[in-house]
Amino acid sequence: MLLGAGFVLQGLGWIVAPANAAAGLGMPLLDGLGRSTQVGDFAAFFLTAGVTMLVGSRAGNARLLLVPAGMLGSAAAVRTLAWLVHGASFAALFIAVEVVAGIVLATAALRDDG
Repeated sequence: MLLGAGFVLQGLGWIVAPANAAAGLGMPLLDGLGRSTQVGDFAAFFLTAGVTMLVGSRAGNARLLLVPAGMLGSAAAVRTLAWLVHGASFAALFIAVEVVAGIVLATAALRDDG
């Protein structure tokens, strides 16, 4: 539940203080259409992941945890591809957090007896 709350707070941060949220992820806040995409996509990612973590942490809803697990696993995979194919810096810390959190969430979802 703590992880979900953190993700929701990060999503809200993209809405109320996008420059701080961007800086926290090691990026500048973009301008124009790029800012719209950056704020919209990051807020949506973090809010969706966080809300599904919170709802999935309630009894009988654990399968919902597969949604944020998939989102985090995808993010880690694409970050790795960005490094391999597009010259991005290797974001080891972010990737590690995404992989570990994704595994924890998937394990919790799959252990649920329903």
